[in-house]
Amino acid sequence: MSLPSPSTASRSSTTTTLTALSIDKGDDDGPPWDAPDKPAAVAAAAWQAPFGIMSWIFLSNLTILLNKWLIDTAGFPILLACWHFIFTSVTIHILARTTTLLDSRHSLHITPRIYARTIIPIGVCFSLSLICSNVVYLYLSVAFIQMLNAANPVAVLAVSWIWGVADPSTSTLLNMLLIVAGAAIASFGEIQFSTIGFVFQAGGIIFGAIRLVMIQVLVSRKGMRMDPLVGLYYFGPACAIMTLAAALFIEVPRFRMSHLIDAGVGMLVLNAAVAFLLNVTTVYLVGRTSGLVMALTGIFKNILLIAVSVVIWNTKITLLQAVGYSLALVGLIYHWIGGDQLAKGYRAVTRGILSASSGLPLFEASVRRRVVVVSGCVFCLGTLAIAYRHLGGGQSLIVAPPPV
Repeated sequence: MSLPSPSTASRSSTTTTLTALSIDKGDDDGPPWDAPDKPAAVAAAAWQAPFGIMSWIFLSNLTILLNKWLIDTAGFPILLACWHFIFTSVTIHILARTTTLLDSRHSLHITPRIYARTIIPIGVCFSLSLICSNVVYLYLSVAFIQMLNAANPVAVLAVSWIWGVADPSTSTLLNMLLIVAGAAIASFGEIQFSTIGFVFQAGGIIFGAIRLVMIQVLVSRKGMRMDPLVGLYYFGPACAIMTLAAALFIEVPRFRMSHLIDAGVGMLVLNAAVAFLLNVTTVYLVGRTSGLVMALTGIFKNILLIAVSVVIWNTKITLLQAVGYSLALVGLIYHWIGGDQLAKGYRAVTRGILSASSGLPLFEASVRRRVVVVSGCVFCLGTLAIAYRHLGGGQSLIVAPPPV
């Protein structure tokens, strides 16, 4: 179940998207904890965030791949979303009664009136977003879905402007147009384009954006801050009921036990457990990294997922698609880093080169982190550029094997 992720998945489970409950773009440079005194503890703390990021990338992509396999095998995306919500709701309520992880919920004072007027509408958009995001796997490839997900920030900003919670600016608008243009070019280059699949993907993005803006309004106007686990505590049961109601009318009438046998009970439990672990990992990273790091990690995760899906399903990616997605990535990176930060990184690199001969420290800690992030993004784009160079115009990045 993407809550991406951010994603959500990365948006095929509840994890990727719920990250926005606690993550803002922000300019913070690192984790908000005090460094331990002992060297061993310092070394352990230094590895916590990188290990958490690697775990988040692995669990997020694994959730999406398992969702894709189950949907292709059984063909019931709405029931799968319902199963994820049920598993997560039961697990989260067990944790609420046996641990202190969700004690912050006691300070929210959620009354039945507030639940009906705020939680349920958000749950409706959450359910519709997850239903659309799961159904799309019946029509589009994993790689193409991740390319289209690059338009998520555009949808969130557009809904924010319409809702009146953000003021549009010319620079932001131009940057968003670049992302949209990249996604459009990727769509034009898709070999197996499906109009129905594209509509469902667009619906998932739009409903997800409305949900995030509604959460922002809830936080800003009513002061109800909740971390992703507490959000699942309240949204999970409502979403489970809504997705079950949709499944009763759409999928349950044609469901047979043979479909469950084909999917495998063990695989369903594994899928839901991995999705829940992704939720926990997201909560862990929220308090230990910045919103910028999470956003750029999500970009790298999507690139990795596209590569993995190409290997597993032999997905064909055209040169036009790759160029379009690269344009969207440039827009996303600029959106999250900003022109000022890019300029600071350039000046830092220049100062480092000039001061290297004098023995001065090359970079300050905060600048080093930004340079590493930007370098990683440039490396990913450079890898794509090298791949383009070895291809002819209009050729596919992946050539289908010859018939046996």
